Amino acid sequence: MSEFCSLNDAIRRLVRPGDSVALEGFTHLIPFAAGHEIIRQGLTDLTLIRMTPDLIYDQMIGCGCAKKLVFSWGGNPGVGSLHRLRDAVERGWPAPLEIEEHSHSAMAHAYAAGAAGMPAAFFRGYRGSDLAKVNPNIRFIECPFTGEQLAAVPAIRPDVGIVHAQKADRTGNVLVEGIVGVQKEVVLASKRVLVTVEEVVERFPPGATNAVILPAWTIDAIAVVPGGARPSYAHGYYQRDNAFYVAWDAISRDRDTFRRWIDEHVYGRTPA
Repeated sequence: MSEFCSLNDAIRRLVRPGDSVALEGFTHLIPFAAGHEIIRQGLTDLTLIRMTPDLIYDQMIGCGCAKKLVFSWGGNPGVGSLHRLRDAVERGWPAPLEIEEHSHSAMAHAYAAGAAGMPAAFFRGYRGSDLAKVNPNIRFIECPFTGEQLAAVPAIRPDVGIVHAQKADRTGNVLVEGIVGVQKEVVLASKRVLVTVEEVVERFPPGATNAVILPAWTIDAIAVVPGGARPSYAHGYYQRDNAFYVAWDAISRDRDTFRRWIDEHVYGRTPA
């Protein structure tokens, strides 16, 4: 059953060096605060999993948290490249980064397979794609019923799944509203689960938009972190900070500028 605790305690208890960790959220509810706590605790050698690694993974990779990235698209949405990701892949700074690239469809199917306890996901895809030439985890099988060639990828079963949501009730159930990505699948597929939330309420409102309830028995820890998705947005709470996404392009291009930003805004150190 889910336990309420501080973000610091939750990360310390659930995330270990060398773990595979999925921080998911689609457009909004991206768990930035949890990613920053992973950086502060100096966790390294992580396999980071995310359908759309954006700024939070750029920051974690630039801080040396990751040894591998499993993903299906990586970039600064609406702006351009992730420069810390590129620096790690192209120049090995601050450490070499292994990448395993998939399509969105493959990642979604792999999460669903993990949630169902299956060893692999089977779907129509990758025919005509070059990804199978560079990713040995993309295979093809023949359907035993139709003879159709299907793509197959390993199920995603993270050691730790982390999502952000709007509300938890006092018994540890969690409500996700608005645009929903693969949060439900991540929670069900992961060995250990942390959810950060905006607030705790007595009961959930009726008729919430696209509401998904994550029951308490699927969650190990809940940390109340208002604003925990900023600079992304949380439906019903705050808007996306579009200016920051634009500013990040310049901040992340230069290693020293990046380090200064991390020191000030993640570690809370006063600039010299």
